[in-house]
Amino acid sequence: MVRRGAGRRAAAGRSRRDRRGRCLSHQLAVRLAVAAAALCLAAAGPGPSALAAGGADPYAFTDGARSVTGATSTTDALPLEPGRTYRSSLPGSGKLYYRLDLDATSTAYVSATAVPGAGTTVAATDGLRISVRDARGASCSSQAARFGPSRSPHPVAAWGAREISSGRPLCQGAGSYYVLVERVGAKASSSDTWPLELAVVSEPPLQRAGATSAPGSWNSASPQPVTGQAAERAGGAGFAAASTVGQGVWRTRIRPGQTFFYKVPVDWGQQLNAGVELGSSSGGSGYVNGALTLSLYNPVRGFVEEAYAGYSGRQTSAALAPVPPVAHANRHGFAAQVKGMRFAGHHYLVVHLAAQTADSFGEGPYGLVLRVRVDGTAQPGPDYAGRSEPGQLFEVTAHDRAAATPAGAADGSAALRALAVGGIGAGTVLLAVLGAWTVLARRRADAL
Repeated sequence: MVRRGAGRRAAAGRSRRDRRGRCLSHQLAVRLAVAAAALCLAAAGPGPSALAAGGADPYAFTDGARSVTGATSTTDALPLEPGRTYRSSLPGSGKLYYRLDLDATSTAYVSATAVPGAGTTVAATDGLRISVRDARGASCSSQAARFGPSRSPHPVAAWGAREISSGRPLCQGAGSYYVLVERVGAKASSSDTWPLELAVVSEPPLQRAGATSAPGSWNSASPQPVTGQAAERAGGAGFAAASTVGQGVWRTRIRPGQTFFYKVPVDWGQQLNAGVELGSSSGGSGYVNGALTLSLYNPVRGFVEEAYAGYSGRQTSAALAPVPPVAHANRHGFAAQVKGMRFAGHHYLVVHLAAQTADSFGEGPYGLVLRVRVDGTAQPGPDYAGRSEPGQLFEVTAHDRAAATPAGAADGSAALRALAVGGIGAGTVLLAVLGAWTVLARRRADAL
């Protein structure tokens, strides 16, 4: 009787272990199938929703960005919090207000990115303006961003700030400040509405007072372009989706109307230079003024400068004018190109090919080469008396540097897509990964 009871208990135990093993195997297989299916979808490339008119990809807004509605008066303005990104919309006419509730020690920055739809008619002087004002209406800062000679709809961004400085008599106290975003130019009264992305950043003060003037001299000579074998690196579709690149030569293909975003880690004391080249077309004739645009933005998405090049079907290029090495004291300079280079961190290179290029030379795609140079040795940063919001925004990490290489981790998803398309195939990848996880599930079940 005792032996028969023990046998029944052992059999029941084995049955429970078998059921648990089968359950775990099923759960692991289901999880793998979902993950592998997602991998294969990514490997298959963009779906129909990613192909807008004229070859332009939709703008990639920041994941998790909050929706906020701009007010028509300061009385009803909704608050924006430092460290957060928001989605809003900018009508063709009128002015929109948002509120900042600030302390008396931190500098606050707000960037506004307008995203006109593909096919929108814009003039060179059209764009948006952002300004920050105190509770009495005094202006703290103002900047406008325009489409320029490309006359092609694409994301454009401008920035405003409430800066803490002993040399500024206005906008220094704690309290409510107001962000004003408005359309400018001939089309400012048009009926179309532009999607809008707002990014809010705070910068802590220094532990000790620093320099009150920008560095007096720096190497402003145009450097020799970077040469060497080009590495493949497709551009992202927005600031949050920007592809990481570092010093080197990078290539991809671009269609008329597309805008590519890249980010370059630039540390304190380092100097960034960049240029872009557009390959020749296989046919067509004519000339497109301002067809190629290269824009530079700093880590808070603040506009620094841009360069243009026309296109006649032959290879053309555009290069940024030299900017100074990154230094905290650059904020005390007079030129926008100097004042914008005030932070370490990711600096953004944004490339746009005018939509009307297709009218003269076809839909492409066209070969695109980006040449990036980062000169100088990284130096210790300023002694901040606190942290930025979002955190670590003004730092360059070892991971950032690794991602900026041709074999960087930031391009891992692209490598997987290449694997799936280039020979093994998405189906084979799925089967291989499913098989591996099935073996793992069985081993775990046997161990129970």
